[in-house]
Amino acid sequence: CLLLPLSEVVEPVDFEEYLAAHPPEVEPGPLRDLIEFPADDVEVIREPRECRTLEPGVPSEEKLDARVRDAVQVYTEDWLVVRRKYQQLSTTYSPITAERQRQRQRGLPLQVFELDEPPTSSGPDELKCRSASLDDTPRGSWASSIFDLKNSAADPRLPALLECTALEELDRSNEDLRKENRHPELLALFPAPEEDEAVERCSLPEVPREHFGQRILVKCLSLKFEIEIEPIFGMLALYDVKERKKISENFYFDLNPEVMKGLLRVHGTHPAISTLARSAIFSITYPSPDIFLVIKLEKVLQQGDIGECCESYMGMKETDAPKNKEKLEKLRGAAEEFCSRLGQYRMPFAWTAIHLLNIVSGAGSLERDDAESERRGTWNERKRRTLERMSAGEELCSFGSFRPATLTVTNFFKQEGDRLSDEDLYKFLADMRRPSSVLRRLRPITAQLKIDISPAPESPHYCLSPELLHVKPYPDPRVRPTKEILEFPAREVYVPYTTYRNLLYVYPRSLNFSSRQGSVRNIAVKLQFMAGEDPSQALPVIFGKSSCSEFAKEAYTAVVYHNKCPEFYEEFKLCVPPALTDKHHLLFTFYHVSCQQKKNMPLETPVGYTWVPLLQHGCLRTGLFCLPVSVEKPPPSYSVLTPDVQLPGMKWVDNHKGVFNVQLLAVSSVHMQDPALDKFFTLGHVLEKSNFPVRLRDVVLTESSMEGELRASVAGLRAAGLGSLLAHSHQLLDKLLLLIARPPVIAGQIVNLGRAAFEAIAVMVNQIHRGLEASQDQHGRHPLLAAYVYFAFRLPPTEPGGAIQCATLSRATGRPANLNLSRSKTISNSNPDLASTPGSPDEEVQRILGSKGIDRSHSWVNSAYAPGGPKAVLRRNSPSSSADLKQLLHEELALQWVVSTSAVREAVLRQAWFFFQLMVKSMALHLHLAGKLEAPRRLRFPSCFVDDVAALVGSVSAEIASRYQKDGELVERLNSSLAFFLNDLLSLMDRGFVFGLIRSYYKQIGNRLPSAQNPSSLVALRMDFLRIICSHEHYVSLNLPWRSPSPPASPSPSVSSATSQGSAFSSPAQDPRVAGMFELSAPFRRQHFLAGLVLTELALILEPDAEGVFFLHKKTISALHNLLCSHDADARYATPAARAHVAQLYLPLIGIVMDTLPQLYDFTENHSSRGRLGTLLGDEGDADSGTISQSVAMAIAGAPLPHAPRASSFQTPAAVSGTLSAEASRTLLACLLWVLKNGDAGALHSWFAELPPLHVGRLLDLLYLCVACFEYKGRKACERSSSMAFKKSLDMKARLEEAILGTIGARQEMVRRSRERSPLGSQESVRWRKNLTHCCRAGHWCQARLTLRSAPRSKEEVEQEALVEGNMATEANLVVLDTLEIIVQTVPLAEGRESVLDGVLRVLLHGMACAPSALFLQHCFASQRALVSKFPEMLFEEDTELCADLCLRLLRHCSSRVAAIRAHASASLYLLMRQNFEIGHNFARVKMQVTMSLSSLVGTSPNFNEEHLRRSLKTILTYAEEDAGLRDSTFAEQVQDLVFNLHMILTDTVKMKEHQEDPEMLIDLMYRIAKGYQNSPDLRLTWLQNMAAKHASQGNHAEAAQCLVHAAALVAEYLSMLEDCRHLPVGCVSFQGISSNVLEESAVSDDVLAPDEEGICSGKFFTELGLVGLLEQAATFFTMGGMYEAVNEVYKVLIPIHEANREFKKLAVLHGKLQEAFNRISSQVSPRMFGTYFRVGFYGSRFGDLDEQEFVYKEPSITKLAEISHRLEEFYAERFGDDLVEIIKDSNPVDKARLDPNKAYIQLTYVEPFFDTYELKDRVTYFEKNYDLRTFLFCTPFTLDGRAHGELHEQRKRKTLLTTSHAFPYIKTRLPVIHKEEIILTPMEVAIEDMQKKTQELAFATHQDPADAKMLQMVLQGCVGTTVNQGPLEVAQVFLAEIPDDPKLYRHHNKLRLCFKDFTKRCEDALRKNKALIGPDQREYHRELERNYQRLRESLQPLLSRRIPQLYARLVPRSTHRNSLNRSSLRKLEG
Repeated sequence: CLLLPLSEVVEPVDFEEYLAAHPPEVEPGPLRDLIEFPADDVEVIREPRECRTLEPGVPSEEKLDARVRDAVQVYTEDWLVVRRKYQQLSTTYSPITAERQRQRQRGLPLQVFELDEPPTSSGPDELKCRSASLDDTPRGSWASSIFDLKNSAADPRLPALLECTALEELDRSNEDLRKENRHPELLALFPAPEEDEAVERCSLPEVPREHFGQRILVKCLSLKFEIEIEPIFGMLALYDVKERKKISENFYFDLNPEVMKGLLRVHGTHPAISTLARSAIFSITYPSPDIFLVIKLEKVLQQGDIGECCESYMGMKETDAPKNKEKLEKLRGAAEEFCSRLGQYRMPFAWTAIHLLNIVSGAGSLERDDAESERRGTWNERKRRTLERMSAGEELCSFGSFRPATLTVTNFFKQEGDRLSDEDLYKFLADMRRPSSVLRRLRPITAQLKIDISPAPESPHYCLSPELLHVKPYPDPRVRPTKEILEFPAREVYVPYTTYRNLLYVYPRSLNFSSRQGSVRNIAVKLQFMAGEDPSQALPVIFGKSSCSEFAKEAYTAVVYHNKCPEFYEEFKLCVPPALTDKHHLLFTFYHVSCQQKKNMPLETPVGYTWVPLLQHGCLRTGLFCLPVSVEKPPPSYSVLTPDVQLPGMKWVDNHKGVFNVQLLAVSSVHMQDPALDKFFTLGHVLEKSNFPVRLRDVVLTESSMEGELRASVAGLRAAGLGSLLAHSHQLLDKLLLLIARPPVIAGQIVNLGRAAFEAIAVMVNQIHRGLEASQDQHGRHPLLAAYVYFAFRLPPTEPGGAIQCATLSRATGRPANLNLSRSKTISNSNPDLASTPGSPDEEVQRILGSKGIDRSHSWVNSAYAPGGPKAVLRRNSPSSSADLKQLLHEELALQWVVSTSAVREAVLRQAWFFFQLMVKSMALHLHLAGKLEAPRRLRFPSCFVDDVAALVGSVSAEIASRYQKDGELVERLNSSLAFFLNDLLSLMDRGFVFGLIRSYYKQIGNRLPSAQNPSSLVALRMDFLRIICSHEHYVSLNLPWRSPSPPASPSPSVSSATSQGSAFSSPAQDPRVAGMFELSAPFRRQHFLAGLVLTELALILEPDAEGVFFLHKKTISALHNLLCSHDADARYATPAARAHVAQLYLPLIGIVMDTLPQLYDFTENHSSRGRLGTLLGDEGDADSGTISQSVAMAIAGAPLPHAPRASSFQTPAAVSGTLSAEASRTLLACLLWVLKNGDAGALHSWFAELPPLHVGRLLDLLYLCVACFEYKGRKACERSSSMAFKKSLDMKARLEEAILGTIGARQEMVRRSRERSPLGSQESVRWRKNLTHCCRAGHWCQARLTLRSAPRSKEEVEQEALVEGNMATEANLVVLDTLEIIVQTVPLAEGRESVLDGVLRVLLHGMACAPSALFLQHCFASQRALVSKFPEMLFEEDTELCADLCLRLLRHCSSRVAAIRAHASASLYLLMRQNFEIGHNFARVKMQVTMSLSSLVGTSPNFNEEHLRRSLKTILTYAEEDAGLRDSTFAEQVQDLVFNLHMILTDTVKMKEHQEDPEMLIDLMYRIAKGYQNSPDLRLTWLQNMAAKHASQGNHAEAAQCLVHAAALVAEYLSMLEDCRHLPVGCVSFQGISSNVLEESAVSDDVLAPDEEGICSGKFFTELGLVGLLEQAATFFTMGGMYEAVNEVYKVLIPIHEANREFKKLAVLHGKLQEAFNRISSQVSPRMFGTYFRVGFYGSRFGDLDEQEFVYKEPSITKLAEISHRLEEFYAERFGDDLVEIIKDSNPVDKARLDPNKAYIQLTYVEPFFDTYELKDRVTYFEKNYDLRTFLFCTPFTLDGRAHGELHEQRKRKTLLTTSHAFPYIKTRLPVIHKEEIILTPMEVAIEDMQKKTQELAFATHQDPADAKMLQMVLQGCVGTTVNQGPLEVAQVFLAEIPDDPKLYRHHNKLRLCFKDFTKRCEDALRKNKALIGPDQREYHRELERNYQRLRESLQPLLSRRIPQLYARLVPRSTHRNSLNRSSLRKLEG
């Protein structure tokens, strides 16, 4: 179980008391503003409510119905906002995002880095053309060197360099220069804080507005038919086929020409401009591919059914007009007659539909518009849009952005009289989408309707709202308007009403008059809205259609000709009057219209009546009605009854059955459509009037039953539908809060409904959250509810009147028994009479929870709110009430919450944020109204309320602590809600009290931690809590910064050091005032409470033994980073003085990070020179691991090093549990640099001066790490990382889409990403996973840090990134430099000044090494010069290594491509020489080190530029010549000598550059240079190391090892001259066992060189430790090269040294390695690969001094001749040209006369090592035959006539033996041949060799173990089955048939005969062996072999039995050399 030892939370300083004791007025400038909150911090603002329309749009009547009055008030009153004026400065609302960082990074200066400068070098072609040779001498001539240097140019010199300046003055000027043009905001250069940790981030709610979906603008341009005979009228509406719903109201348009309109003038009044609209804006909330724009056309009613009326339109064409002239005239005449007579009636005509998806997708989506709208929308809108777009199948349906389209609709379908209903329409529309549509087969009506469809502009001009109000902007009322068409959303839209709307839509559906007697066929239905029963009481509230008056008193449906059961598609839109009464009703009158004009026949005959009363029990009636129709006019007083009531004496159609179907739809923000809501509001209005008894539906309410009904209605609200609940949420919440704050009075009794109302609010808010989970923000807040609190909520109204004293919740039933205690002290630290400190945390928590008093009578306040004052607007005034029965809302809310139980409590906890925000706003409004915003904070709220808040926070904290495991998400939200609440309270209440609440929260969590199963998640919650609190805009003020930046007096008596965190840094000698600023001590944490908590969290989580789960590291460091970023970006702290005060709050961070040093990621691992931690350890750090080795950790912990247990060198980084990731370490170091940059220099100086040397060393190590961490990687690195990031982002993008689509939850996604970042990867244990699941903050996915890129970054972005990184690196280095300067100032006071100076210089040197910018280097060199001036002994008397390092760095920068860097580097180098000279009148040390450094630089730096260095050398020379101070000394001459010597090394460099591509030539040159330094051991050693490095880079491990052995021998040689140590090797003789070449390192005689001379053998390697290091490296390389035997030889030298030093641990390791080496030798199965050798000869003048030279090349083991041939040919062809290089294919001696003098020839031959017989006795193993090789052999066959091959008796062979100058392996891979010897073999000797070889093969195959039958048979076949020429038989017949004439050949003849005897014996053995091996299938084959053998034997028998008598004549003494092939017995030709 993960345990975090948490220190006790200190009790904070009493804030208000502290401020009273230290009034800010007396403070100096910047601090005054830092200490106290501004006076205008909290303000209450009236924000005028935006009205979209020019007219208010609310009823203007004086006396309004209560329902309407309330609605009007809610929709018209201004918003009331409580604003914290400076909150925009906090990261809550102004987060530091990547975008904001980019803006702050604009205009950065370009830093010059050598890394980015293009290299300047001589071109490759020039190099290739130069000679490939080396000069005879390795060094150039002295004279030429001087000449070259004298003629080269110098860099500009630094002014005043040689002037004598006081050191203080020098420091001051350096500091002033450093401070110029510095970037003030360090963290602006660093990446923005992690967004997924930004728990404090919020956005302000949006102002509640009227809802609109995506809006499209439809313009009707023209409508033209083939024939133009009558007016046609159009209407448009949207339909969703899938939902089977009409989703907009109708838009009516009239495109008739004036002529046609004239036909109807008799009927119409003057048309209102609003009815002339031809364009409309439709809103679509739920875009879908199933939406159609349906266009219906109507015409004036005429005789005949629809089909007949359409016939003329279908049959006649415009082109036929002349032909049909008469017919047309007749039609026009008829139409004119119908228009004059029936003009007010319409009939259905035609229809068509446009599929909107075709418009959107066909026109192609406009990404541009989409992007704009995305930017405009809020995050939630964007998310909603994204979700809409991504719902399956709906990607194409964004109606917000498409290319505008103009359509011409040509085909219309005629309407069918019996298929007019909506149901029929949906069938038609569904059919239209099918390819084989039935409609297409119908004969269409051809016409041309032109319409424009486009996305609606943001705020179009000349718009009318659905109520016909003018929408702003409306510049000219005479312009033809565009109408906004009301949407009927396909599904419910959840938004609150914000405007007054009261519309009613009436849809007659169908009528059945089939049983009605009489002439009823052409039926028209007339609709009237009646205010009473008198015909004159018809109200003009019906909206006009097109070209008519705006409102009408009556409207008719279209008539279907001769149909007794018509269907209707009519939509009547009515404006509902504000005051509805029981008399208001809709009256429907049914007429038969006479189409034919007949005498005495009226135009219309009434044939029926029916009606709908609009109010039923005070509720608006809506829905579907099936109404009976009366034949006669209804009787008086009919309107209060429904037609369903059987009235006496009335005649009904079809026996009073329902025959008329009609639907009523209300779109009203006044009338509740939900019965539960309606009942609640109605009861409220009843209560207001108090006219009892009252009838409500079927119940009669009396005063006595009222309370029960009211309670039931409040409880019944949970049954309300979500849509209605949200729609009327503002009104509903206002009413419920009013019930809580002002209980109603019924029958003179106060009815306490507070608890019921509180519960109802909790239930409602939960219902809204559950129903609309998708739209919550990251803290679980619903934006609509947040907007209510922020904008709409105000204190419930108060009334004047007599106060009635009564108890609220002291009603004894209300409080739980455990709260009935006498009121004890509050936990406010501000309370002066706080009795005692609590005994234990638990006790204190209990006391907090239990401190509730029962007597709450004092909580009823009578005088606080006085209405009528200047601020009365903040209250809602209720029209009528008699008593002032109010409770302060926040007090009541707190009390209700505290005493709430079970279900209610759970509901409130789930939405705690809502109640917290309500309380906070109520508190702020109360303070504002009561004029207490300026009052002292302690007097603002009564103590009972303070108690309740304390109890509330205590109980919520307890919930968090106890439920974090099982209710992760709930607790997370509760935690952040509580934190935001306390954050708000800090602006309103006693701050000391709020700190006490924070402390109590900490204690609750702390008490839980030891027993917690998963403590890391609790710590994460606590961290989030703290981060939110610290996001307060006055965070700095809350921390009470020190009164002055210099060390303060302790604010309170110091507590024992046990309470102090980071006490590793307290030292008894320190000034307690200084320590108080830099230590996380109790006084510090008391005074700087919040900063103390942040730093304590950091210190605890970073403790080495705290198993800080990686995400906790990240969380705490991110919180700190976020805080510092916000300070950087805050204009209030822009001045350095203010910054210094802020930085003081973080000074203990320096100590914390110093403690954490062992856990930090090691950024230095990439640097070869691990100078890091040198102050403590020398070079013992483990160079391989990314973490800091344990020995270092021990040293840092202060353990004595010799006894510290060393970590195994094989330990993996993962084993160190607390290691921080690179990202976390980098952020932590950036924060540290921020503190060092902004901290007060005086305070830092005081603290540094008192730190013990070990801690200063640790600080220096930290600075060293900072330099490495922020090293600039170069522009190329940025480009590389850019392309990698792009690849990664594609993967992220896919995941984000996954999260949006909901396939994975955002929470799981966060957890998954956190886990991926885990250094443990996927191997972590289950418990870890569990931790992660619970603790990784689920942060909203919008906030996840996903930079999704659609393409790799542009060049500009990469350039900008490099620019920012360069500035960051420079600033970081300058901060380090500033800190070093402060440390240097403390050195005279320090104890271990040597180690401190040593550390300072190491950091400076590292700064010079880490790719620094030119700007930094100039300051760095200035500091280095000053440092050497102050403490010259540091370099010239102490450690030579530092001097060497410094010389190397300076020289490296002397060769820089940047002139400014060179100028400073050469100045520094010159002063170094000068200072060395001034100390001892020579500067041998610097001279030596500079020469060595240059040699090292030349050998290892590939891009080293000698031209630039030459300029620097010339500059140094110029300084020396002009140095007046040392003119009389030999200094100038010595400088000149040194410079010329360096220049000669440079000329060698030029050569090396030429041969950069030729490894052999390069090594030869380095070898030659090293040889040139035979008299200078230091330099020779340097060059040997250079060669080793070069070999290692090429994989030549054996050669690298040899270089190091030579180096070790050289060191041993000089060590033995210095002192006689028995355990040390006596010189290079001791190394002969390793290599015979090593004797060349013998020391030059003493008279030439003495090792104790100044500057000689002074390097770190000329020590015993150096020798050991070289030998260990050599052993490592031998191991890598597989030469394990050599490893043993090396260790033979090493072991005595370790034994003498009693280093048993090292001996153990060493013997372990030896064991490993011997095991590898013994277990070797396949032979090791040691090398292949070739003889290479160069011929031709082009090779210069290589001409006619022969070398033996050592190549990797399996190199083929073709490979080396190809390599050399390619290399030299590139240098000389393709056709000028030739490879000589044979191995014969080369005749130069025959070669082309213009060509270059290379001869290549494979050679093998050769050993004399006596050598073979010693060279037994494979290794011995491949080590220490000097002689090589190759053979060349030839005949005397010049051919290579001939007959047996002609064939001769040349054996060539080559001897090299040294033995392989050597420090080079090619060695010159110094001796050549040739041996010629006669034909008979060749035959003897061949037969011996065959016999050996047979013997090997026979005795092979395990036996190999195949190989044996192959060899046998070649020996006995030979049918080819030159088989054994033929050899015998040629050479043994005759006895030779020449006696010299007798021996050879005899030897050959004996060879054949041996051969036949071996054949017999082989056959015997084969017989034993074969299977049955090979027996025949074996028999054949035996037959062949017999034949061979028989043939050889006579030849082998013949002896040469002369040989046996007498006994000859035995030859000492028995081997006939020995060189002494053969003719020799010297080569």
